[in-house]
Amino acid sequence: MRVHILGSAAGGGFPQWNCNCVNCAGLRTGSLRAKARTQSSAAVSADGARWSLLNASPDLRAQIFSFPDLLPTSSVRGSAIDAVLLSDAELDHITGLLSLREAQPVRLYCTSRVFDWVFASNPIFSALNQPERFRVTMVENRKVETIGCGLGFEAIFVGGKIPTYVKTPAANRDGAAVAYKVIDSRADSSILYVPAIKEIDERFIAAAAQCDCLMLDGSFWSENEMAFRGAGTRTASTMGHIPISGPAGSLARLSHLPIRKIYTHMNNTNPILDEASAERREVEKAGWEVAEDGMDFTV
Repeated sequence: MRVHILGSAAGGGFPQWNCNCVNCAGLRTGSLRAKARTQSSAAVSADGARWSLLNASPDLRAQIFSFPDLLPTSSVRGSAIDAVLLSDAELDHITGLLSLREAQPVRLYCTSRVFDWVFASNPIFSALNQPERFRVTMVENRKVETIGCGLGFEAIFVGGKIPTYVKTPAANRDGAAVAYKVIDSRADSSILYVPAIKEIDERFIAAAAQCDCLMLDGSFWSENEMAFRGAGTRTASTMGHIPISGPAGSLARLSHLPIRKIYTHMNNTNPILDEASAERREVEKAGWEVAEDGMDFTV
């Protein structure tokens, strides 16, 4: 299975257009050793001809042009994008769907909870819910589905937050966020893509241990990072993300796994974006990689 990272930043990208934190300011002035990033999404394929997207970021149009494998080839109209898997209903993961509305059927996978929030309750996105645009399949917890072209997936429900635009959320949050285990049965390989997760439990650790590669939520280095950077008062957990550092953080909970581990979905305030930072050295010493736009590898 080939994996291509289209975008590796959290909502707003890096640098964020309205942010002058030390990271964003440093990247603009050239004083920070870092790379610009678009909002997170990844493309996976078993045959190199048909691709499935893991989320559809607001930057999708630019990401498609940055990765020619997704562009039309032999016909006047067309695309190599065959399916889109939504991990949640956050705006930075769904608004790219608006760029895929040009009457070419794309298979869409999401939970019933995400479908209700995105399509059933939203007049803009409900207009996309047409068979000539998207053929929607609801995913269930731990049920293996076939995407096509030799790939399948398993949706694993994880803790996440309700999008701020949902005004009357149900008490039951099951299906608000999922991790996707994408499986290449022919190569007997798999990746676990988790751009947003609020907490890590033993069930999740066991699922991650069975994969060859983990692409995990690396939004925030610390719980109070936004306040520390002067960029806001909300904590990592209230925004639906487990921090990297700390005794309950992802670095401590998952670094023992003998698999390839990649942090993605970094917020613009995260110090691991600074390639010269102590935090970056710490995650790399623990065996983790930090995703970059355009990173391409085979599992």
